[in-house]
Amino acid sequence: MYRIFIVEDDPVIAQGVAEQLRLWGLEAKCGENFRNVLEEFAAFDPHLVILDITLPFFNGYHWCSQIRQVSKVPILFLSSASDNMNMVMAMNMGADDFIPKPFDKSLLIAKIQAMLRRTYDFAAGVPVLSHRGAWLNTGDQTLTYEGQGIPLTKNEYRILLALMESKGKVVSRERLMERLWETDSFVDENTLTVNVNRLRKKLEGAGLSGFITTKFGVGYLVE
Repeated sequence: MYRIFIVEDDPVIAQGVAEQLRLWGLEAKCGENFRNVLEEFAAFDPHLVILDITLPFFNGYHWCSQIRQVSKVPILFLSSASDNMNMVMAMNMGADDFIPKPFDKSLLIAKIQAMLRRTYDFAAGVPVLSHRGAWLNTGDQTLTYEGQGIPLTKNEYRILLALMESKGKVVSRERLMERLWETDSFVDENTLTVNVNRLRKKLEGAGLSGFITTKFGVGYLVE
């Protein structure tokens, strides 16, 4: 089931759109924390985002830009600020489409279905894993923190992916070595330790101190 994240501060419009989406078999969630839309976005991991322009604290352009730094998920603007300047601005910020308010619900559903088909029928979705403000994009295997990219080797990416997939749980050293062997890299105990230490230094250098915790004799975790 496709997940649609609705960022709209008018509860009547937001709930109306959500109900319409559910009628078509889509899972819908309305944003609640307008101070930190990105946090809700990461937790819900949607396949498509519907954004209003005028929002409390930060406008839709800000959140569109923030989402675009970590994800290629389709973004559809839904706004009464539908003059040409705002439409062009939305597209330049990374939006995929724009529907002016007031809108026809049938047109909205048709646009959403078309965007989902184009994005996911021909290309796999690109999940993004997040922790403490760091974003791991599994599509291009990049790590981003506070808008800055942190370069990762193939082994470092695999280690971080395994840990973030099991956030809050200890991943054994044996399991990490198995994940690295999947990439045809021979890794022994010493090599794993070297890779983890190198990854830690990169994270600390980017401001992510203590991101990976060691459970001696067991393995590693992020929590």
